[in-house]
Order: sequence, then structure tokens, then C-alpha cells
Amino acid sequence: MSETFDLILKNGTIHTPGGAEQADVGVRGGRIVAIGTSLGDAGEVIDCTGLDVLPGCIDSQVHFREPGLEHKEDLESGSRAAVLGGITAVFEMPNTNPNTDTAERVHDKLQRAHHRMWCDHAFYVGATADNAEHLKELERIPGTAGVKIFMGASTGSLLVDDDNALARVLASGTRRVAIHAEDETRMNARKGHALAGDPSSHPVWRDDESAMIATKRIIGLARAARRRIHILHITTPAELAYIGQNKDIATCEVTPQHLTLAGEEAYPRLGTYAQMNPPIRSGAHRDGLWHWLNQGVPDVLGSDHAPHTIEEKAKPYPTSPSGMPGVQTLVPLLLNHVAEGRLSLRRFIELTSSGPQRVFGLVGKGRIALGYDADFTVVDLKKRWTVGSDWLASRCNWSPFEGMELTGKAVGTIIRGHRVMWEDALANEAVGEAVRFEATEFS
Repeated sequence: MSETFDLILKNGTIHTPGGAEQADVGVRGGRIVAIGTSLGDAGEVIDCTGLDVLPGCIDSQVHFREPGLEHKEDLESGSRAAVLGGITAVFEMPNTNPNTDTAERVHDKLQRAHHRMWCDHAFYVGATADNAEHLKELERIPGTAGVKIFMGASTGSLLVDDDNALARVLASGTRRVAIHAEDETRMNARKGHALAGDPSSHPVWRDDESAMIATKRIIGLARAARRRIHILHITTPAELAYIGQNKDIATCEVTPQHLTLAGEEAYPRLGTYAQMNPPIRSGAHRDGLWHWLNQGVPDVLGSDHAPHTIEEKAKPYPTSPSGMPGVQTLVPLLLNHVAEGRLSLRRFIELTSSGPQRVFGLVGKGRIALGYDADFTVVDLKKRWTVGSDWLASRCNWSPFEGMELTGKAVGTIIRGHRVMWEDALANEAVGEAVRFEATEFS
């Protein structure tokens, strides 16, 4: 007697931990319960002929700006962009207004997000000099991705730039801590290198050494504290070489924009729209990142989705804000790199699914396997298309990749068995729920 499922994905190429295979996937109660052929009947059947079914892609660094900065983005619009791009879960950053640095503010975000965000979600707690001793309790709140430290490029209480304060933060708690590693002292000393009206001077001001000094400092402090860290948006090959010597304590992230854009072309074409922290650097830097990526050093890909309005970006450099949207273009940009031979599909899956699961200790996410959440990013690897403004869903309504011709696109986003997006059409309602972590579920 055949089984009955809530959902079956049929006739696709399924990417399981064992590799790619032609198989169907059966879903019941939001979880994967069967992988094989001739599975039986289902309330819904999705024909995936000619498509690849990947584990749900996770973007572990986004800024969705709510509360306080909703004119740029909010949890609904940012997560809508995410699922339209094939992302099934996001980790959102704490530099909102007010900052996410207390239990009350974490719970406020979780309440705002539940079934209003289109994708599953978790929220970072921002480290400050004032809350350092409380972080060991804050990082255990269900739905938190852990603690985030800004060593540079932040203002007010979220800036933690001296070694004593950093040591206090690292001493409080046990989960892996996410780090923005730019050295505030060096950048303050180099402000004169930011030339008025010339955004190409951004990587001269915030130079390689600003990143490298901070990365070496935080790895040394983490080793002294015996605390695991995760260094975000690495931009220099030298940092990746150094992190490769310290993988016992440090994992790291690279972004699609640093793997795709080169300053020599980006700043003349995009101006302040190419401005972000840490900066878009040279083509040689970009090529160096690819070298170390193919050596296995980066653990995850994150978009660092950080939207600002067109009006804000139009301000003259350096009064223009740093940051660019990216959650919707993460998957297609990297699929284009797969199509052009820079990246294997297996490595892409590792960086966007199994890597985040391993680094952050996710429960039920990151692979197509029995018992896991039925999260799938369904892709057409051969689809040729152009990024258009009519496709973009972020409230900021621009992308540095608008007009770019790509090969490869997410045609479906399925979260816990719910078909949230299919062929650019959204479901009738959002189903996003808090991501579960081993550290908050079983400790």
C-alpha cells in the first residue's frame, strides 16, 4: 500500500549529501520523509523536470532595517526579496534603531517576524560594552543567531573597538561570535584618504591593513578567550591565508559582490552604489578571494544585504552611506559563476546550505535528508536572463547588478513544505518562523 504525502517533488535532479541523483522527494508535516521513485500520492505534486533541487539556501548576513529604518527596508520586504531570489532562511543583523541588544528587543523582532516574514529567520544580538556580561544569557534566546561584534564601521554603543571590551564580550558565552573586522583606530587615522566626490578612494581609506589588523587582533583575542569566531565579509586574500592557518577557532564568510565586482570597473560605473564596508577592492583582490575559496577556506556565502534609498546613495562621497542590497541576487550571481566554471555546484551547496548548518549549529536545515525540514531552492541552471528593476523587491528599488545577464536562476523556494515562490510568483501568505539552533534547543 503506497504512502500519502503532503507534497512530492517529482522528476528533478536532487542534491543530497551523497551527490546528485534523479529522484523524487516526499514531504509530510513540513519535513522530508522519503527520497526515491514511485513514492505514492500527495496533496500537491510539483514537476521538477529539467530542474535541480538544492537544499534550501541560507543567507547568514542581512540587514532588514526594522525597527526604525523602515524607509530603507523592513522585515516583510526584505524577506520577500529573499524568497524571490531562492533564499529559505536569513540571519538578520542588530544595527537597527533601537539596536537589538536586549532580550526585549530580540523578542520584539521575533514577534514582528512571525508569519510576516516570507522566509525562516534568526536575529543576532549586538554586543556592547554595557551588555557584555549579559551576552551569555542573551545568546541562548531561541531564535537568536548568536552575538555580533562591530570592531569598526558602526556607531554608538554597537562599536566595540578596544581590546579590553572585546575580551569581556568574548568571555561571556560559548556560541560562535560573528565579527565585523575593520580596525577603527587605523581608519580614523586614514580619513584624509577619503577624497570628496571620489568613491574609488573608499578602499584606499579603508585599506587592506585596516582589515588585516582587525582580523589578527580578534583571532588573538579569541584564542586567549578560547572562543570560536566567525569573521564576516572577508575582502583580502591575505586575510583568507591567515584564517586558513587558524581554522580551529575561526570560520569566515565571503560575499557575492566581492567575488563579482572589481573596483577598477565598479567605481567608475556605479559610483557610490559600489560603496560598502569593507570595500569593493581591485580585480586582483577578487581573483585572490576565488583562489582561497577554491582552497576551501571560506565556510559560507552571505549577501551582507544592506539597503539604502536612491536619495541617500546620491549624496556625494564620503557623506553617502555604505551598503548595497544583495539578498535577492545571491543565488543567481553564484549560479552564474557555476555556469562560467569558477565554482562547482557542490561547493555552492556547501557555502549556502551545509556550511551555515555546520558553522552555526542549525537544527533541521542545510541538507536534503530524511528528517530535515523540507526546505528547497529549485533552480534552472540553464536559464539565461537579465536582472531587471521589475524583478527587484527590496524597498530601496536598486541593485548594483541591474542589467547584468546571468545564467541560472531560482524558479522555486519551498520552506518546510510550503511553496512560497514559484516562477517569480509569491504564495498567498507568509509562513516564516524562527530558525532552531542546537545551542538554544539542547543546552
